[in-house]
Amino acid sequence: MIHQWNLTIPALTGDEPRRAYVYLPDSWEENHDLRYPVLYMFDGHNVFFDEDATYGKSWGLGDYLDATQTQILVAAVECNHHPDNGRLSEYSPFTFRAPQFKKVTGRGKITMEWMTRAFKPGIDREFPTLPGREDTFIAGSSMGGLVSLYALLEYNHVFSRAAALSPSLWVAPGRVESLIRSARVAPDTVLYLDYGSEELNNHPAQLRALGRAAALLTEKRIGLDFRVVPGGQHCEASWERQIPFFMHTLLYGRQEP
Repeated sequence: MIHQWNLTIPALTGDEPRRAYVYLPDSWEENHDLRYPVLYMFDGHNVFFDEDATYGKSWGLGDYLDATQTQILVAAVECNHHPDNGRLSEYSPFTFRAPQFKKVTGRGKITMEWMTRAFKPGIDREFPTLPGREDTFIAGSSMGGLVSLYALLEYNHVFSRAAALSPSLWVAPGRVESLIRSARVAPDTVLYLDYGSEELNNHPAQLRALGRAAALLTEKRIGLDFRVVPGGQHCEASWERQIPFFMHTLLYGRQEP
């Protein structure tokens, strides 16, 4: 079952509405005493339904969870669609410049403050969640992958596991490395990190940035599942094919609710 409603993020876009989605396993209809771990996701409009997706193709995550009877609640929020790099700004922890963009002001911290202080408490009030850190995960792709990595490192008291698919480390590789070095993370922290082999030509510095980030994350003793996806591309269809891999990592070693 997928619930949908509109919400606002005043600190980012004032009264402008955007869609929120929550996937709730069917098992809850049979047993209202059940409580579930929660996966928070970025680019929520691309997660469940093709008709909502930016390019007409979603991850189809609800179909996968139904078919596999995965016992997890997924809460996802639509991104900022403003043409002045609104999405990049909300999902970047850093202010950056790139040849194809003007200056992009990083507002990732504002995004995460809203998610942890407003959105998550609301989800925990309204839905049957397991609200503790050990049962709270976060995931996204591209810029959503970058902010998911940031969330795991900077909000490690909230999120114990994350999945960063095709993260846009190229926007500020030095800043990402500094972020990893300075992060204080609990020893049970887990990260799924991937990048598509066919994406590596998009940004020449990406392969180097990935390798350095993976090495630093390993030095931090973070439980790292790092993949270069054979034939992987920068699109929802490719990320959909990675669902079994990152879900396995997020739920590895856990007992079902």
